Amino acid sequence: MAPSLVLAGARVVLPTGVVDDGRVAVEGTKIAAASGDAPAVDVTGHWLVPGFVDLHNHGGGGASFSGTADEVLTAVRTHRRHGTTTLVASTVTDEMDLLVRQAGLLGELAEQGEIAGIHFEGPFISPCRKGAHSEELLRDPDPAEVRKLIDAARGHARMMTLATELPDGIDSVRLLAEHGVIAAVGHTDATYEQTLAAVDAGATVATHLFNAMPALNHRSPGPIAALLEDERVTVELINDGTHLHPAALQLAFHHAGAARVAFITDAMDAAGIGDGRYMLGPLEVEVSEGVARLVHGGSIAGSTLTLDRAFKRAVTVDGLSVTDAVAALSANPARLLGLSDRIGSLEPGKDADLVLLDADFDLKGVMRRGEWVVAPQLP
Repeated sequence: MAPSLVLAGARVVLPTGVVDDGRVAVEGTKIAAASGDAPAVDVTGHWLVPGFVDLHNHGGGGASFSGTADEVLTAVRTHRRHGTTTLVASTVTDEMDLLVRQAGLLGELAEQGEIAGIHFEGPFISPCRKGAHSEELLRDPDPAEVRKLIDAARGHARMMTLATELPDGIDSVRLLAEHGVIAAVGHTDATYEQTLAAVDAGATVATHLFNAMPALNHRSPGPIAALLEDERVTVELINDGTHLHPAALQLAFHHAGAARVAFITDAMDAAGIGDGRYMLGPLEVEVSEGVARLVHGGSIAGSTLTLDRAFKRAVTVDGLSVTDAVAALSANPARLLGLSDRIGSLEPGKDADLVLLDADFDLKGVMRRGEWVVAPQLP
């Protein structure tokens, strides 16, 4: 069957490298083998990269993933317009019965293909590293409650962030690993040794590395050193210019390598909207000049980041190569989710999820499963 659409002339980022004057063919919902005689759309002067994959996202467009189905879809669609074609919906610490109920709702949306699963951030995190989580709702990890959330997600629990040094933290990591759910170390006060024990038990992700954990110290290296040095761990980074100094990002890339970094947004309701007052779970947030902080206490409360901005910053400010940025935004998170047979790279047979960027790395088009979410405006 001939391709229904061919995008031609762009610099195409493939797993093997960048192809100048490349061609990407689409047939239905899939990427197809390019045909020499198929009609082509000229996208010369642009970049074509795989659709972005966000592992950690709480909302956007004025809505959160703790809300109704309509609110969840508002947030999902906001991020799709910024290139995130695959998204894991993150919850925030709340009452257990509310988390169970929300897991059921999000599980239904995952079954419909709107989201790629659920990430539970809290309530099993450290009170002294709580960030924008309600302290009175925090609790020690309990394998029975962990299992309750997994079951409520109806097979769509993808990841859970834990302070693994807390009582039953290691047992909870083992339980998650046994059920195919990513155990992520985060909002933690763990020592270096405690963090290594969590990785040995099956933890494979560092939740927003550097943030909500002890700083790197020459006598007490803590979780940062353990997570950076262990090849079994992928580290999340929030590349918005607020959560991380550029030198910290470079440190992570230098020690972990491009294959072990996943850029995330950790976005909250204000992403794609702007400054104002918002809610993050039960906590009130003030967003000023694009930075979200708790009204009471002043802690940074997620971000207003979208992944197209993270991409542009990576290559224009941080000096990363386009291929390393694509790995961090697409290939690595797709692999973590076990979806790299479908998404994460521009290869025949995979979903036609792609992002069109101009020469300045500004977003000009988004395609998801063969349909334009943002149709390119070309000369």
